[in-house]
Amino acid sequence: MAHRSLKVLDGIGGTYARALYKASGFRDAELRSPMVAIANSWNDFEPGHVHLRGLAQHVREGIRESGGTPVEFNTVAPCDGIAQGAGMHYVLPLRDIIAASVELMVEAHQFDAVVCLCTCDKIVPGMLMAAARGRVPVVFVTGGLMAAHRGSDGVVRGTSDVKEAMGAYKAGRISQEKLAEIESTTCTGCGGCNMMGTASTLCCVVEALGLSAPGNATVPAAGHDIERMAFQAGKRAVELVGEGRAGREMFTLESLANAARVGLAIGGSTNLLLHLPAIASEVGLELSLDWFDRLGRETPLLGRFKPASAFTVTDFGEAGGVMAVLHELDRGGLLHRACPALFGDTMGELCRNRPVVRPEVIRPVNQPLSPEGGIAILRGSLSPQGAVVKQSGVLPAMMRHCGPARVFECEEEVKQRLMSSGVRSGDVLVIRNEGPVGGPGMRELSIPAALLVGMGLADKVAMVTDGRYSGATRGPCIGHASPEAALGGPLALVHDGDLIDIDIPARRLDLRVSPEELERRKAQWRPPEARKQGGYLDLYRRIVSGAEAGARLRCPRVSGVESGQ
Repeated sequence: MAHRSLKVLDGIGGTYARALYKASGFRDAELRSPMVAIANSWNDFEPGHVHLRGLAQHVREGIRESGGTPVEFNTVAPCDGIAQGAGMHYVLPLRDIIAASVELMVEAHQFDAVVCLCTCDKIVPGMLMAAARGRVPVVFVTGGLMAAHRGSDGVVRGTSDVKEAMGAYKAGRISQEKLAEIESTTCTGCGGCNMMGTASTLCCVVEALGLSAPGNATVPAAGHDIERMAFQAGKRAVELVGEGRAGREMFTLESLANAARVGLAIGGSTNLLLHLPAIASEVGLELSLDWFDRLGRETPLLGRFKPASAFTVTDFGEAGGVMAVLHELDRGGLLHRACPALFGDTMGELCRNRPVVRPEVIRPVNQPLSPEGGIAILRGSLSPQGAVVKQSGVLPAMMRHCGPARVFECEEEVKQRLMSSGVRSGDVLVIRNEGPVGGPGMRELSIPAALLVGMGLADKVAMVTDGRYSGATRGPCIGHASPEAALGGPLALVHDGDLIDIDIPARRLDLRVSPEELERRKAQWRPPEARKQGGYLDLYRRIVSGAEAGARLRCPRVSGVESGQ
């Protein structure tokens, strides 16, 4: 079997490389076999990744079973839940660092294939970006779900409930003892958060792209099922070396549409609209907000999951999971059936005999929860380039809302106002200068959004920001408003008391201020002084795109290079 690592390791030219491998314990026979990398995002503090070191052993066994040689390396893995406040500036930028680290390690050592081990919010899309750049086969193993916990009150809780409990305690709706119980018992152990946040959404995307085994997105993080999937992934990676299928071949407009429709059908994370465009750009495709909006209008909502309902992602898996959603989309004529699948011939064949098991969890395509998908794109005088809202998590009373703006220059200001009970019914909280450039880093306003819900204000108060939200946010929380305030977008021109019109069914977000007044304010506006961060973030703010383009990095022009001089 010809494979590219032999160019590094064969003959007299490979003497030095072989010598170094042998110092690490590799044998001659292993160095003649396909070298299959395991890109592991293990660490010892994050629940979604703390178990991946052990899971990698099963991948290793699968690689060896099929005659390959496993070579494991590690990459970083941030936890959005821990990295709140000041730390959140760094989390979205880490996505692109993860992508680069995997790509550079695989290409520097000319490995023949790679198995990506990942679970959480920025690690999965980062590795997908690397896979889309890839010249070698790529297989994914996503890390599975944390077990949900049933509290002493009989309520099944996930991690999103912890954040909302903070607001409930502040509003006097639960006791300090209850808050302590929720803090200490809700997060039960290893695995991704058992809610339809960004981690679960992106794991579903991986499965919908055909890159992981059927059921991987919703498998428990502990148990034999995920170990078997890891073993099979290792075996499949070696087989793919012989087939010569590059990772980037799995990313087409049709396969990305399948993945987007799954996210829309399950009320997935709004961060999907940052990550899929960034992934698509790696293969020269552009996924505009209009493209997402068109798919959203065509794709029915088939399920709601925590925090938008009582169902967990474990319930989703028991109901049939991603394959059952693909099966229903196929029944509705909404699936690109011919897209390839690593664990089957095509996606159409893979999901053909995967019907819904619990119709109360995943609705039939002809009896959906809503005729439209979970995410809507809003445009108007306040977001001419688009804004994003998870409409499946908005109560009917707030689908249309008009209220006075209360303006905050950063997350900390609005959090302080909420904690001091300084928000009035009807308000629209405007949080600006939190975009990719202005943040920098486009922080998620996870805690303020959860406080709003926990305090019982989700049917009375709305939020609008150029930042983003946790994938599991519910309530009238509108993010990604573009252009962002730091670049002079309309959000920068809002004054306290201005009326803001929100009309989600009509896809509108408008500032009720005359064009003439906005022009006057624009003439007086001056860019805010850049927040002094230092280090990588100063580079990031200079090369990052707007949220409407996926907050992806744009290469600065180097004089003479583009013209070939």
